[in-house]
Amino acid sequence: MTPRFESLATPAGDHLDRLGVALAALRSQAPQVHRWGRELAETLAGGGRLLAAGNGGSAAQAQHLTSELVGRYRDDRPAFSAISLCAETSALTAIGNDYGVEAMFARQVRAHGRSGDVLVLLSTSGRSPNVLAAAQAAGEAGLTTWALTGPAGNPLAAVCDEAVCVESAHTATVQEIHLICVHLLCTAFDERLEQLGGDVAGISREAS
Repeated sequence: MTPRFESLATPAGDHLDRLGVALAALRSQAPQVHRWGRELAETLAGGGRLLAAGNGGSAAQAQHLTSELVGRYRDDRPAFSAISLCAETSALTAIGNDYGVEAMFARQVRAHGRSGDVLVLLSTSGRSPNVLAAAQAAGEAGLTTWALTGPAGNPLAAVCDEAVCVESAHTATVQEIHLICVHLLCTAFDERLEQLGGDVAGISREAS
């Protein structure tokens, strides 16, 4: 049973109630996120790359994810190639100006992505044209595509290889669950790296 926050002001209590419901529902999809983290560790330890993109708050989540991989999540470990397609303002504005906003991420996917890499796309609606275009470009280039979206039945979930869909009509709730997914993914990523052990260190030395 989801606890209610009777002692809080109604807006705060309602917000936490919605989050509690969504978080409870996430448990059924947590194994999928865990598997993503393990698969991503194997891909990046093997010299692959992560690309991530989203709009607005989802752009911030994409940058959060890539920063955890280039930097670190918890313990010290090698740096890995992870690029947020939302962060390069000169490229974004140049592409948007010359090719249109819908091409902002797709063109970067074509520039940076290689077959076997991973693209993570975040969208609360699952309907953003530039995110959908990025998924299509990634598929054509042989990247694996994972989506974090709002309620199921959206175009992004349909076009990506796999998706975790948050069943909430509230954008803030979806974004908060997406952040939890980012941290779950990073936890599994680090766990798998520890299991790979010396293989990761060897790859790190070769890459440097």
